Amino acid sequence: MATVHWGQHAPAEKLLVHLSDTHFLADAAALYGTVDTDHTVHRALEQLHRSGICPDAIVLTGDVADRGEADAYRRIRDIVEAAAAEWEAKIIWVMGNHDKRAAFRSTLLRQRHSGESADAADRGAVDQGTGNQDPVDQVHVIDGLRVIALDTSVPGYHHGEVSDAQLEWLRAVLSTPARHGSILALHHPPIPTPIPLMKVLELQDQPRLAAILAGSDVRAILGGHLHYSTQGMFAGIPVSVAAATCYTMDLSAPERELIGVNGGQTINLVHVYADQITHSQVPLGAFATVTQFPSDYVDQLGVLTPGERLQAFSRQR
Repeated sequence: MATVHWGQHAPAEKLLVHLSDTHFLADAAALYGTVDTDHTVHRALEQLHRSGICPDAIVLTGDVADRGEADAYRRIRDIVEAAAAEWEAKIIWVMGNHDKRAAFRSTLLRQRHSGESADAADRGAVDQGTGNQDPVDQVHVIDGLRVIALDTSVPGYHHGEVSDAQLEWLRAVLSTPARHGSILALHHPPIPTPIPLMKVLELQDQPRLAAILAGSDVRAILGGHLHYSTQGMFAGIPVSVAAATCYTMDLSAPERELIGVNGGQTINLVHVYADQITHSQVPLGAFATVTQFPSDYVDQLGVLTPGERLQAFSRQR
């Protein structure tokens, strides 16, 4: 069947799947004794496979493991790598405050020695660290689209920081624009949160990072940490936060209370167009169908001219 142009915009040039805060535990233990973290990740990947999409990359923005355990990293690595292999997609792992750098490097990144991973050439990734306890900052290039993974974790703490050395490294990376621009992926998003306790755990000294990003080729910032989906702007750049796949924060909880619930988990689809980037939420779970247009109906519309299609589908009857 010939390609159908359904609207005014050309198809997206790249598609990224954005997951965050999987919080896996060793031996598939339930988080807080109730949350089956593996189930929602499996569910997310099953829904993506069902859709028939073929993403270019899977980006996981931190807190991959709840306690930084090697077995937890190994299990989620195997799950995500199996899906990525079917799609021939890159995997971009980003450090979070619950992650541990040494196990993160050895298990997720499969590092052979300092600063190099076993499949670095295949993934087009460069790790700027020189030791197991250095920040895990990486650059990935996907056919001209640069994705920068910035480690905002602080060992032993839950808030976020970016060191002077990291800022200089980021400045050097951004000094040369990428062919299709850059996306910055980090765990602690540099936007406000209405939850008082989460404000304590935010990224510190944000103006310093803003000074590096202002005027650069960074087109979007992907984050996690908050356990709810939200959007904002930072240094003139759109910020998109993916809700956790493990549990989410109840923003309707009583004032001054912090409540996490086993529900509302979502992932994001990041469509990269020539002139813009969109961020779409995908709810995870089985829901009752209330309306449906089957594929054969879509095929019927596909053979019509744009004007005929507008009359057939847009006209109210």
